[in-house]
This record gives sequence, C-alpha cells and structure tokens, in this order.
Amino acid sequence: MQTRNKIFEDLSHLMTNAMGVAQGAREEAETALKSWMDRWLADRNFVTREEFEAVQLMAQKAREENQALSARIDALEEKIAKLAEAPKPRTRAKSAATKGTTSKRKSSRAKSAE
Repeated sequence: MQTRNKIFEDLSHLMTNAMGVAQGAREEAETALKSWMDRWLADRNFVTREEFEAVQLMAQKAREENQALSARIDALEEKIAKLAEAPKPRTRAKSAATKGTTSKRKSSRAKSAE
C-alpha cells in the first residue's frame, strides 16, 4: 500500500509541476499576444480612449462656442438692419462755396461802412 501511496504522491507532484509549467506558459503566451496586439494597434495609428474623449470634449466646446458666436452675429445683423431702416435726421450743412460768399459780403459791408 505504501508503494501505491508513493506512486500517487509522485504522480500528484508531477501533475502539480505540470500545471505550474502550463500556467506559466499560458501567462507568457498572454503577455506575448498582448504585446503583439499593442504593436499591431500602434502601427495602425489607432487612438486611445483617453485621446478620443479629449478630442470629443474639444469638439463639443467648439460647437458651443460656434453657436454662441452665431447668436451674437445674428443679434448684430438685426441691429444693423434696424439702423439701416431708421430715417436719417436732416441737418443743414453749409457748403464751402456758400461759406466763402457770405464772408465776402460781410467784409465788403464792413469796408463800405467805414
């Protein structure tokens, strides 16, 4: 009976060692596969999740700024349209020719009064 236990014990140790080797081989294969996948993805210029989310936030901010600027432009265009439609006040502006003749008349009157 002791030989049987010895055989089972040796078989048990052998199986345990084999499982350890198999587990080590599995971990090494996983590491190699992960490394290969990382290189393959890097060669294809894929972006990471963090980079994608950062660009997505920048695009959202740009859209919001664009909408705000568009609203400002619309408001300014409305003001310009209202100013263009408003009647212009009439002012009496003297021309340069009229100014010159009145001053000549005054000076000739002043000479004749002397």
